[in-house]
Amino acid sequence: MSAYPNLTSPLDLGFTSLRNRVVMGSMHTGLEDRSRNFGRLAEYYAERARGGVGLIVTGGFAPNREGWLFPLASSLTNGRQARAHRTLTEPVHEAGGKILLQVLHAGRYAYHPFSVSASAVKSPITPFRPRALSDRGVRGTIDDFARCATLAREAGYDGVEIMGSEGYFINQFLTPRTNRRGDRWGGSWTNRMRLAVEIVRRTREAAGPDFIISYRLSLLDLVPDGQSWDEVVELAQAVEHAGATLINSGIGWHEARVPTIVTSVPRAAFTELTGRLRPRVTVPVVASNRINMPDVAEGVLERGEADMVSMARPFLADPEWVAKSEQGRDDEINTCIACNQACLDHTFQLKTATCLVNPRAGNETELAVRMVGTPKRVAVVGAGPAGLAASTTLAQRGHHVTVYEAADEIGGQFNLAKQVPGKEEFHETLRYYRRQLELHGVDVRLSTRARAADLADEGFDEVVVATGVSPRTPAIDGIDHPKVLSYVDVLRGAPVGKSVAVVGAGGIGFDVSEYLTHGSRPALDVEQWRAEWGVDEPERARGGVDGVGKEIEPSPRSVYLLQRKTSKMGKDLGKTSGWVHRTTLRDKRVEMVPGVTYRRIDDAGLHVTVGKSDERVLDVDSVVICAGQEPLREITEGLAAAGVTAHLVGGADVAAELDAKRAIDQATRLAVAI
Repeated sequence: MSAYPNLTSPLDLGFTSLRNRVVMGSMHTGLEDRSRNFGRLAEYYAERARGGVGLIVTGGFAPNREGWLFPLASSLTNGRQARAHRTLTEPVHEAGGKILLQVLHAGRYAYHPFSVSASAVKSPITPFRPRALSDRGVRGTIDDFARCATLAREAGYDGVEIMGSEGYFINQFLTPRTNRRGDRWGGSWTNRMRLAVEIVRRTREAAGPDFIISYRLSLLDLVPDGQSWDEVVELAQAVEHAGATLINSGIGWHEARVPTIVTSVPRAAFTELTGRLRPRVTVPVVASNRINMPDVAEGVLERGEADMVSMARPFLADPEWVAKSEQGRDDEINTCIACNQACLDHTFQLKTATCLVNPRAGNETELAVRMVGTPKRVAVVGAGPAGLAASTTLAQRGHHVTVYEAADEIGGQFNLAKQVPGKEEFHETLRYYRRQLELHGVDVRLSTRARAADLADEGFDEVVVATGVSPRTPAIDGIDHPKVLSYVDVLRGAPVGKSVAVVGAGGIGFDVSEYLTHGSRPALDVEQWRAEWGVDEPERARGGVDGVGKEIEPSPRSVYLLQRKTSKMGKDLGKTSGWVHRTTLRDKRVEMVPGVTYRRIDDAGLHVTVGKSDERVLDVDSVVICAGQEPLREITEGLAAAGVTAHLVGGADVAAELDAKRAIDQATRLAVAI
């Protein structure tokens, strides 16, 4: 008996069936854009199919040149390309899975000068103003969608997903925000929805009756002047009547000023909307966004909120997510923490997407974890992110691993990160690593400070130094004043006053400021989160936000966030999540001050100069230092003296700014090479 009977039950679609209720949602990896990378992409999909996922949706492929995401980006427009796609579809079928090609036209989100849209309304997230399509151009684009579906069938796909959400081309026709036409494709709601319905209808005609058509429907636009709830329902019914097999849910446009997938968004925050739509249509409905563990997914299905659940990033984190769920091995799941650092941030920087907690994602052919012929005895010094990644990967390959950790628990800097409101998912990462250490018989020695002489005496074949970092102490007069605290002290629960100056506005400074300004309300409560971001019931507010104000819980402290640089505060935060952190702190009335010179700290407070001559005294109770880190690697000198070769990874190697993505990737690559 499965612990998750709804999640693991098959779904009959009439002409075909799916082996369970799990969709691997579309995640553009960057490997789609060049056919020379299809071998890597094929293994990425195949590994997830072998892991048991019922239905895979590819990253987006444009149906024509105007729909490219950027110049020469992924597209499917001719037979030669279709033949190349068999490299992707055949391994999935061999593994017992099914796969859909997502047809995505970028519209005004395209990053190239020949973009098109419903009207010539520029997007706030691209520099190019689109050309408004003529009536002939609209009809030609519908033809292109249908042709793309036909080519997908030739390529061996089981169906297509038509991307009608997230603010892309089809979405741009649906709302008066971007559709200012006066012809049959604009004006009234009947006209605005015509494009979406015609694309589905023509796709069904072209592809035939035994071909899955998933329509990605924007349930909640989260932009002013978005769709009303009545329009969403009517569109769902219309695309079903036009031939859709499934309706997958999309939440928010890319330009929305409400976060939808970052780690501070509560789990399953939007599935209640899918539940409202489900009784209004007869085809299966798919829920999405911030579903990352089987109990959450099962709850969505058990409550009748959806027929299937879609997860994209969780399959970057763990390709065996479904198999582990079916077998009751939840504690072995490498959980997506919704950080976006290696997936979406990479995608929007035109890098190959991977995963902070699983750098093998997208790199399966390069970072294959193969068993070694002759196991080695390896010591790993430090059980922070780098040490945990190294030790678990080494042990998975068959090496005999001993971990030395000076603290009384594993986790290192992750134990600090998990204290930050909205970063509770780090608990899951540590649970995963703890279980992997147990499963693979790693000898973990907590509260044990490794010494070079001892490591040399034990005769280890290899030593991995993952000792991490120590906070950097800046040279400020009065740095030893009693009101000065390190970020480590603060996140470990040290008392902090009612007025605080945070010195340093990197990632740690922002995290500490969020920690200090968070009130008493639960961080991941859905209703509280909606109130703080101004999300209303879609029946009352078009797009879920029209005319809705935020209800911000006041900060228990007044906080100054300071940096030496004159550049934009938080400039180096994640591309897709930095704006969320900046907005949160602004809402909490944090005063963010760039261009600061620190003069001294005394009983009067923190004395600073802002700019060239603006001298101020910040009358604060506490000064929290978040001024970077220095590597901890003293042990390497003793190892070198003893003739032991040591490998530096993580913060012990580079401590410019805490960077778990780099640390885990570096440690994993080393462990695969040893």
